[in-house]
Parts: sequence; structure tokens; C-alpha cells
Amino acid sequence: MDEKAYWVGFNHIKGIGAVRLTALISHFGSAEAAWRAPASQLAQAGLGSKLAERVSQLRASLDLPKIIEQIESKGIRVLTLGSEDYPQHLAEVDQPPPVLYVRGTLTYEDQWAVAIVGTRAVTAYGNQITHELATVLAGNGITVVSGLARGVDTVAHTAALKAGGRSLAILGCGVDRIYPPENRQLAEKLMAQGALVSDYAPGTPPDSVNFPPRNRIISGLSLATVVIEAGGTSGALITAGFAVEQGREVFGVPGNILALQSKGTNRLIQNGARPLLDVRDLLDVLNLTRNLERREVRKAIPSDETEAHLLGLLGGEPLHVDEIRAQSGLPIEKVSAALTMMELNGMVRHVSGMQYVAVREDRGDYFTD
Repeated sequence: MDEKAYWVGFNHIKGIGAVRLTALISHFGSAEAAWRAPASQLAQAGLGSKLAERVSQLRASLDLPKIIEQIESKGIRVLTLGSEDYPQHLAEVDQPPPVLYVRGTLTYEDQWAVAIVGTRAVTAYGNQITHELATVLAGNGITVVSGLARGVDTVAHTAALKAGGRSLAILGCGVDRIYPPENRQLAEKLMAQGALVSDYAPGTPPDSVNFPPRNRIISGLSLATVVIEAGGTSGALITAGFAVEQGREVFGVPGNILALQSKGTNRLIQNGARPLLDVRDLLDVLNLTRNLERREVRKAIPSDETEAHLLGLLGGEPLHVDEIRAQSGLPIEKVSAALTMMELNGMVRHVSGMQYVAVREDRGDYFTD
């Protein structure tokens, strides 16, 4: 059975989150070894006797081959932390989700993404701003990230797709459970021009307690989070809080000081968020005006013999920089400098542990053999 199956198994056990699963894999060397370890060893690995015993009992009731078969039958991809196809920006945040379930596609270009979030009770003003912002971002090749909720989220996704851009919806339920139900058609379009993403196992129903935690994925996938309209206790403010913790930019759209939908956003600006007065402000701060140029650069051939040589050594399997140096016969400083420029130009991608893979342009996706 593939190693991913054991990650999925742990993901089905309540109480095993990012910190504990990472610790288990570190302790045992792999998810499979942790899965097969007896309760006594799980306890010694940091779970404690009570949780270790519960994990031992629950895993015995899980039919992993059947679970994986059901996931694959629904066209769902499983991404695990540390794998080459795991989103780079999300992997950089504190305690990233160990497992992601994806319906649709995640591409290299999605690393240039902006989250647009806000109230479900969007006003005409908020609707207009959201539509214009998502349209401009999509037109500049920026992926729009949101949560598929009613209101601002729905407007943002719809506008981005209508402009011919990409959009990612992060769900507070399994990716096979569309919520709200009236967004089923929108979800189908998202899978064609982006993806539905969740760290909740397929089949997980929507629940109010699921939505605040999923907001860390919305901000984690994005270079910046824009709050359009938000009341004083809006979930959009939770997303903004995660963005701050993750070291990402936060923008707020100023609103009527008498409107309930603007109280949270205006307070966000008062507390230090950048006021978004023009879409160009966002593009300039994040240097996103160069995004279309970057995409064209990716289509260019290597700029010199060194880049061409290194690109010829790389494929879909991660290769450590020391091995690249050994195979190339070039000085390490020359290899490192070239790889840095090649990553900026979209020819290679840095994965965990100073390893690199090549990026294949014709798929618009990560290089895979």
C-alpha cells in the first residue's frame, strides 16, 4: 500500500493533527511504521497511554485499501506534507495541514494567489468591489482563493472564473460535500478552472466548528488576504488573523462607518491592515504586476549553458543540491546561484531539504514523469 494511505488513515482519527502526526512520523521514520506500531510504542512517542490506546482501537476498524479506493473513485487527489506537489506557500506556515484532499488541479501559477474573504450578507458596494477586484486579479494571472460561502466568497469565485482566471475554494467539509448546496454548479466550474481543497477527510459533513480552522489554509495558500466587508465577529477576521500570524499581507476595504458589514473591516484597518483604495495598491505592494511577465519567462529557454545543463539533470524526482553539484561537476556556489535564478524564473521548484525538481510547462503543473 502507498505511504499516503497511512497519512490518510491518521487523518481519519480524531485527535491526530498536524503536530502529533509530524511527531509520529519523525519518531518512527514513516507514516506506515507509525501506523503499525503497537499502542505501547505510540504512547512512548508522545501520544500518552489513553490516546495511544484509542488510536490502536480506531485504526483496527479502518479499512485503508477501501478508503483509498473510495477516494480515488471520486477523482480526489491526496497531497501529503513534504511531497513535491504540496503547495509551497502553505508548507511554509506554522503547523501546515499534513494531508490535503483536492478535486481539480493545483498548478505552479497558484503560488501567485490572493485570498478574498468577507461577509455572507454582502452589500451592493461590497459586491461591486469584490467583482472588480477578482476580475482584475484574474486578468493579471493571479489565482483567487476563497471559501465558497455565500456572499463575498461566491462573488469572488464567480468573477475570477468569468474573467478566465483560476480560483481555489477551501472547504470546511469533505471535497465531496458541497456547501452551501446552491453552489454546486459553481463548484463544478471551480474544478474545471481551479480546485476544491480541504484537509477534512472525504465524507466529512459541513459543521460550524470546521470553518474557522480551514481559514488558515485560505490565508496560507495566499500572498495576501483582502477583507471586503466583515462584521465585528466575522469569520473573515479570523482569516486575517491567520494571515498576520503567517507573515502575509492583510488588506481591508474601507466602508461606511455606520454599516454593520464594515465595522470589522474598518477596525482591521485601524489596527494596522493596509487600506485597499485601488487594486493597483495590492498589485504594487506584492509586486504582482510582474506576474504575467513571470509566466512568459517560464516559457523561455534557459539563459545560459549552466542553466541548460542543470535543467537536463532534473526531473520529477527531487534531487538534493549536493547530488546536483556532483552530477554537474560545477562548484556549489555556481550551482546554488543558478538554481536560485531558475526557481525565480519558474524552471525549477525547491522542495523540502534543499532538493529540487524540474517544472514542465506544457502541463502548467509540477513536472512528473
